[in-house]
Parts: sequence; structure tokens; C-alpha cells
Amino acid sequence: MKNAIILHGGPSKEEYYDPEVLSMSNLHWIPWLQGQLLKHDIPTATPEVPWSFDRNWKVWLKEVERYDIGPETILIGHSTGAGFWIKYLSINKNLKVDKVILVAPWLDPDKEHTKNFFDDFEIDLDFPSRTKGVTIFNSDNDQESVLKTVRILREKVKDLKYKEFHNYGHFCYSDLKTDRFPELLEEVLIK
Repeated sequence: MKNAIILHGGPSKEEYYDPEVLSMSNLHWIPWLQGQLLKHDIPTATPEVPWSFDRNWKVWLKEVERYDIGPETILIGHSTGAGFWIKYLSINKNLKVDKVILVAPWLDPDKEHTKNFFDDFEIDLDFPSRTKGVTIFNSDNDQESVLKTVRILREKVKDLKYKEFHNYGHFCYSDLKTDRFPELLEEVLIK
């Protein structure tokens, strides 16, 4: 049976502990997309990574591996969550999944923040061959480290589908001015 996992990004420490900010899996478009997928009979998990600002690979991995991931699993990631899926699929070379949608993927290309989160692996340039398609959602006005990550992926990785948006920023509520993301829902549901 088809299922989905939506993985949030990595906030700053200040954002993570801000009592006015919802937990990361409840921000932006994530709850809306989860609800829409459930209405399409796709059970959808939204793991909540504790201390996600710290970007500790073992902590992220433990949270994600609580869920069944297999040939009918749709993987969706935002920012660090998208980078997580790239690393996860690069390391797990025998794993086959359904679609993978990377929203504003971030791999910390300048090695400024991750404390080895992305240092210890090579991108498997052929990881899309073990999926039913990998799509990148990119905004022309996102932060430079995301734009650089997208350039690296598009130059090196085979068979990526690319969708560029104008003025969507980092695909956050503050950029989109809504918690709805119909373009993403449409991409998930395309047969």
C-alpha cells in the first residue's frame, strides 16, 4: 500500500526553542499536505526530529527509521529534510522507493553548519534509478546555499525532474503567505 513521509527542515536553535513557533513538522505546508494525502488514501507520516537544529545524523535517522520505507513509499523533504533523503538514498543502495520530491534541497555545500551531517557520504549519482522519479522544487530567490545545492544536483545526478518557481523564497509560510502548496500536492499525485 502506498504511503508517504514528509520530513521537515532544520531550524536555527532560536527558532526551535521559540515558544511562539510550532514544532517543525507542524510548520509551513506540512500539515496541509499531510491532510490532503490522507484524503487521497495515502497514509502520511511527518516525523518530528528532536533537536533538529543540531543536525545530528543518528538522531534524524532514528526518527525516520520508525516508519516503513519501501517500494510504495513517497519521500518528501524540505531543505535539510530533502538533503537527508539524498544522503539516505545514497547510503541505502538496495532501497527502492516510489517518488522523491525535494523542496529547496540543502546539503550545506559550503560546510558552514552541519557538523558532519553531510560530510561523510558521496551523492549516489544514480539514486533516481531506484525510484519512480525524483523532482526538485526550486525557487529563483532562495538562499544561495540552496541554489548552490540545486546546481550541484542538476549537474551531477542523472534523471532529475526540475521545477522552478518565481519568488517562492524557501517555500516557508512567510514566503508563500499560505499554508497550502497545491503545486506540491499535484506533483505527489501525478501517476
